Amino acid sequence: MRAKVADKALTEAAFLRRYGGVYEHSPWIARAVSSRGGGAADSWQELDAQLRAVIDEAGEPRQLELLNAHPQLACAPAAREQLTAASKREQSGAGLDQCSPAEFEEFQRLNRRYRERFGFPFIMAVAGCERAAILEALRERVGRARPEEFDEALQQVLMIGRLRLREAWHEQR
Repeated sequence: MRAKVADKALTEAAFLRRYGGVYEHSPWIARAVSSRGGGAADSWQELDAQLRAVIDEAGEPRQLELLNAHPQLACAPAAREQLTAASKREQSGAGLDQCSPAEFEEFQRLNRRYRERFGFPFIMAVAGCERAAILEALRERVGRARPEEFDEALQQVLMIGRLRLREAWHEQR
């Protein structure tokens, strides 16, 4: 199967290499677009709409898998080694690898509480954010109701995917 992206015919394998990592550890999304004969997009925005449609149609159990594919923010140094290159870059850019001991302890405590409460990690599109704003968002969001926070986490995943897709699209040009 071939997918036309930016006036180039891509094999399914090439499409998956280029866009399979847009959503953290979830190549099933790009695979679904490609297997539907999709990926024929003249802009990254069109391709973004196709990818988002797969997520919207996936239903809550599969969406929960997508949320759980994301790493914890401000994780311990040993866990940082397991991050994808994109996650490392995003977290480092927000200074999450430079937490003070007090900040690190608070992130760890709130991350545990958040995961216990909601059943998925705290997710935030951190590109362009400062560490203090991320910590404040975690403090606020840990007190929300699960349906509201599930929707927010999913929106954050979509925002992360959109940023990564735009970057991948422009790298091909």
